[in-house]
Parts: sequence; structure tokens; C-alpha cells
Amino acid sequence: MTGDNVEDLLRLLAPRVLGAVVRRYGHFDAAEDATQEALLAAATQWPQDGIPDSPRGWLITVASRRLTDLLRSEQARRRREDTVAQWKLPDDWLAPSADRSPADSDDTLILLFLCCHPALSPASQIALTLRAVGGLTTAEIARAFLVPEATMTRRISRAKQRIKDSGLPFAMPAAPERTERLGAVLHVLYLIFNEGYATTSGPSLQRGDLAAEAIRLTRTVHHLLPADSEVTGLLALMLLTDARRPARTARDGALIPMEEQDRSLWNADHIAEGVALVSEALPRGETGQYQLQAAIAALHDEAPSFQATDWPQIEALYDVLLRISENPMVALNHAVAVAMVRGPHAGLELLGKLETDERIAEDHRLHAVRAHLLEMAGDYLAARDSYHAAANRTTNVPQQRYLHARAARISTEA
Repeated sequence: MTGDNVEDLLRLLAPRVLGAVVRRYGHFDAAEDATQEALLAAATQWPQDGIPDSPRGWLITVASRRLTDLLRSEQARRRREDTVAQWKLPDDWLAPSADRSPADSDDTLILLFLCCHPALSPASQIALTLRAVGGLTTAEIARAFLVPEATMTRRISRAKQRIKDSGLPFAMPAAPERTERLGAVLHVLYLIFNEGYATTSGPSLQRGDLAAEAIRLTRTVHHLLPADSEVTGLLALMLLTDARRPARTARDGALIPMEEQDRSLWNADHIAEGVALVSEALPRGETGQYQLQAAIAALHDEAPSFQATDWPQIEALYDVLLRISENPMVALNHAVAVAMVRGPHAGLELLGKLETDERIAEDHRLHAVRAHLLEMAGDYLAARDSYHAAANRTTNVPQQRYLHARAARISTEA
């Protein structure tokens, strides 16, 4: 197995191993350190020695042993040697059969709810979950939050300490508390999926494993709460969006915009399931943001071509979404829809209002949309400058190449 395959496997197993270790031993912070050391050992040994028969069990065993060492050391320093025995690794976890129950109670889902502990601020809940469950680096999370990496490091450290101090057991919360945490859980899953579908940095446009894990976790939540319309809407949104993933990149990894994608490559099963879910969710209860976004995604996916997309209906849905969400990305997408219905100048007028919004003013997506609308309007020199500005603000290599290529093509045509 190649190093890349090992890395993919470790990324998939990491939250499950961490969840198993925390459930059995507690000590979230130390358990994460021990899990990271086990992952590092696997990344070093497995490419040479081969993947063990039970990779999850191997990782849990190594992480548990390391955690035992860490706890013994800490307890020794505190003159508590008499309590070390309770952290002894159970004998049955030494065997390969440790992988015998990968999802009996789904440790990953319990870990997800634990990271959304009510003692944490919403920002800390999301950051900790992206780190512990999503497997994102602190630098990637910092970019997503538009804060310095050092700030995010402190935020995550404080969040882990608060969970440790709370003494909360590693178990699924009771129904009333679970409902309170659900909003944060859904937002976290949404961000994890977005990072998988459009990676913030690195050589690849997308991380399919991360998107797949977000879908898996959302399916689990949907199974747990099938009557919740927003859970259903979020699952539909993920499926309808992920359906386009096979057509988003060329063989060399280059970005292919939606208007140029081969729609026959879109995942028809995902589209059918997503449309069925959003059709089920919309008539029930109060309409939420995930249901509306799923409805918009369904309109894109069901259109036979980019030109045949029902843009007036998409604009109308974004109008509704804007009334319940102050997210600047919603406003940005609304401007695109307006431009497709009323012309590029109408869209550019809306973009002008976003330029003073500090949450998005320096985001590459705002500059990329402006470039596209300026190109539609025939202002090629300004469009070229905006494409370059967008490219300079993204850390994702395929996006950079695509934006520079658009600018170069405009220079040639102009």
C-alpha cells in the first residue's frame, strides 16, 4: 500500500480511534495526544511493514498504551501511584479482535456531541470538532475562521481543558440536551463537508474522504432524528452537492466550473436520494437554511444544462434564505443568481455592498465572483485584475491555477 493510501486510511480512522480511547479512559486532551502518537507510528511503520489485519485495533492498542504511560507519569508526579492500576490496558484490547465492533455505539458520533459541549462557545465547539472529528489541522481551521493560527491554537486548547474540567461522561447526551446541541452539531458537519468539497489549501481541489465522513456522520444523525427537517435538509444538501464531485476536476486535477462540467458524470443516485429527502423535509415544520440550500442544489442538479437552470427560482430561494441568515456567503451567492436573472450590472451592484463586510471583503470568492460578473459585462481589464486578486487570496493550488488561467485568457481576448 502506498504512503498516500496509508494517509487516507489514517485520516478515516483517526476520529474513531480517538472516540474509542476517550470513551474507555476519558482525559480528552491526553487521549488526543496519545492518538496522534499512534497515528504517527502507523504512518512510519505501515508503509514498510504493511497494514495490520485490524488497523483500528492496532491504533487503539498503541494509543491506549501511550495514554497509560502519560497517565502514569502524571500520576507519579502528583504522588498518586496507587491509582495507576485503574488505567491498565484490558487484556482483550491487545488482540486483533479489538476491531470487532467499529460502530456499535458509533464513538465518532458521541465524540461529535462531546465536542459540542454547552460549556463551549459556538466558535470553540466548531473548532474543536473540526480538529478532533474532522481531522483538519489547526492552520486549516484558522483559515476557515479567518483568525491567526496562534489564536486558534489557544482556542482549541481552552476548549479541551473545559471538557476535561466538566467531567462529562463519554456518552450520548439525553434527548433534551441533545436537541440543544444539535444546531452546533449540524453547523460543524456542514463546515466539515465544505472543507472536503472545496479544500481551503493544498494541492487538491477537494478531499473526498472528508466529504464522505461528513455525509456518514450526517446519515447517523438523521437516523437518530429522522423527523428533524433541518437534519434531513443538511443530508440532502450534502448529497446533492457531492453528486457533482466527479465532474469538478479534470484528469490533471484542474478545476472545471459548473457551466463546463459533463453532467453525465454526476452521481445520479446521490441526486435522486437528495431530491427525495428535500421533498420530504420542506413540507414539514419551519423552513430552515439547510432545507433552502438543498432546494437550491436540487434545482442545479435537475437542470439538463447550465443554460436551462431555473435561475429565477434560485434567486427567489436566496431571497428567502437571506431573510433568515446573515451569512455573507449567502449574500454572495444571491448576487450571482441576481446577475443570471437581471444581468451582471445588477449583480455587481449587490457585490458593492459586500465590499465593506469584514467577514468576506478579503475572501477570494468575492473577488472571483466580481471578476466573473465583470467579464460578463465586457469590462475585461477590470475582470483580469479581479481574477488575479482572487488568485492571490486563495491557498488552494487548483483554484489559483484556474483563476490565473482565466485572467490570462482575458488578456489574450482583450
